[in-house]
Amino acid sequence: MADAQDFTKMMQDMMSAFSMDPTTMQDAFKTQAALAEKMSKVALEAAEKSTEISAKWTKDTLSKVGEVTTLKDEPTDYTKAMTDFASSSAEMAAENMAAFAEVAKKVQMETVELMLAAGKDFSEDATSAMKKATATATKTAKKATATMAADKA
Repeated sequence: MADAQDFTKMMQDMMSAFSMDPTTMQDAFKTQAALAEKMSKVALEAAEKSTEISAKWTKDTLSKVGEVTTLKDEPTDYTKAMTDFASSSAEMAAENMAAFAEVAKKVQMETVELMLAAGKDFSEDATSAMKKATATATKTAKKATATMAADKA
């Protein structure tokens, strides 16, 4: 039976051949973590507001149902109670759907703002990393050229 080849040493050698600044990776991770934190905050605030709207809607609906279920003197009073309930339910639905729409609109606006800011941050991080990489490559190339020139001499 064939043994599985261990690529650990080969990967370590390959990765050590590339000059990489760990602070760049750390900065990128911190930027991404900050974005995730801000996005989570937006989502949690929206969930909290939506829950408040739902709870209020439920409470209002239950109070209106209580009015429908009370004892009436005349049969027509039941019809009136049901009509009033249907009317107030439609009104509450319109108000609450508008409130949900406002929550969604706010989430959308905040998300766009965060994504634009994150794009700027990632762009700055990438520019910084490329400048460092270019400087390192230039320095290495100059050193290699000097070494080759010294060897020829």
